[in-house]
Amino acid sequence: MKDMLTPYVTDDGRQIGDILMDMRNITLRFGGVEAIKDISFNIQEGEIRAIIGPNGAGKSSMLNVISGFYNPQEGEVWFRGKKRPPMKPFQVARLGIARTFQNIALFEGMSVLDNVMTGRLNHMNAGLFSQALWKGRAEREETENREAVERVIDFLEIQAIRKTPVGRLPYGLKKRVELARALAAEPKLLLLDEPMAGMNVEEKEDMSRFILDVNDEFGTTIALIEHDMGVVMDLSDRVIVMDYGRKIGDGTPEEVRNNQEVIDAYLGVAHD
Repeated sequence: MKDMLTPYVTDDGRQIGDILMDMRNITLRFGGVEAIKDISFNIQEGEIRAIIGPNGAGKSSMLNVISGFYNPQEGEVWFRGKKRPPMKPFQVARLGIARTFQNIALFEGMSVLDNVMTGRLNHMNAGLFSQALWKGRAEREETENREAVERVIDFLEIQAIRKTPVGRLPYGLKKRVELARALAAEPKLLLLDEPMAGMNVEEKEDMSRFILDVNDEFGTTIALIEHDMGVVMDLSDRVIVMDYGRKIGDGTPEEVRNNQEVIDAYLGVAHD
């Protein structure tokens, strides 16, 4: 049954709206192995929703179901009030869902600008003939898309490296470029798969700030997987906890932090 959650305003003044995505009784199997076992949860418009759990809990599999890389054997995916049929990832992207990856997936030989431009592919509709002539619609489209990309580059403070080949960048900046590419698609829902994995403290602070800014200034709904519990508790409005493909907790950071099943399975000890 769908949870009827009402819109509300957070303590820091952000508007959380109606349910944007509703995952209903999702089960995903690989052969005889159940990676996800009958999990239901929703994501409200404007919120930051975290998915946490030990390695092998099924977190990335759930993100892959949301983004269309996997189609579940059982359950329903609802997005913006409509039941979503089985789709390919590019079709899901056209609905307004973009993502980053646990392992950086950028074009190492291309510049930062060109990598971020690939995030605009769903906004490029000019035909091959128009593009070849470089007139009319194709020219206008290119100009508009480049302007959109430059705004994202400015927003994420990577102007100084915009022409640098991605392969020359340090790890933390590559993560930021991947965020820029996803953000360039102007998603309604942004999926972040371990956006701070492998980062030092300073890089994590920068990425946390950008995630909050994306959510606050653009109103982008965010679902993220993250292992750093300090980051999760600071950033998230609500948290889902998975363990061996099951959902063992779902609520505010405070509720999850004090959930005994979550403490036993994952957190280890209660936080003060």
